[in-house]
Amino acid sequence: MKHSHPFIVFLMLIVPSVVAGIRDYKVTEHAVEQDLQQALALTLQEKQRNVITADTIRTFNRHLKWDELRGVAVLSLSTRRGELELQASCTTLDIWRLSDQRPSLALASMALLWAAGCGLRRRPVGSTEPSLPRLGGLTYHEAEGRFLNSHGAEVMFTPMQQQLMELFFHAPDYRLQKACICNALWPKKDDATETLYTLIRRLKTVLEAQCGLTITSDRSRCYRLTVNNFS
Repeated sequence: MKHSHPFIVFLMLIVPSVVAGIRDYKVTEHAVEQDLQQALALTLQEKQRNVITADTIRTFNRHLKWDELRGVAVLSLSTRRGELELQASCTTLDIWRLSDQRPSLALASMALLWAAGCGLRRRPVGSTEPSLPRLGGLTYHEAEGRFLNSHGAEVMFTPMQQQLMELFFHAPDYRLQKACICNALWPKKDDATETLYTLIRRLKTVLEAQCGLTITSDRSRCYRLTVNNFS
């Protein structure tokens, strides 16, 4: 999975969650406002005065259709129009609590679980990233099929050099028999000695120049990848 895909999935979950939450809040806000104003109008019609008393509050609560608003809605006196005016209101928090946020919370929970799952897959709890094969200034990223030098730059080998380097890094003590190399790289060639000598010579040039490594031989029977002590 590409690095951007988990983030896209997270957005596909969290954005509808926010939209659903806002929509449900607005629907509830409108319904609450209608109930408050209707209860206030009936209260004023019955009491016929802008005075807040215990009886006024009881009458107002009796006219509310939403049981949840009783004891939550606020009655107050306003002087915005130059005279005392009875007003009914409800806090934003109370409206949010009255709204049906279950779809929004479900989507948000899924988004958080997805994000947490992606984080666990990237860095499992209690585990560490396995160490990569490394010799001197050369690191082998087998999963990516790349060799990186000490500066983190990829060492560009030819296809045949790449195959030989992979053989070295898979071999115990980075040591390979001449016959094993020939059989692996040129299985159909009766005598690949000269071809092998040419490959070794050219590979040594790249290794010594870019990685501080060299290839030593044991009377041409065995080749070993080692750190160049003179680099």
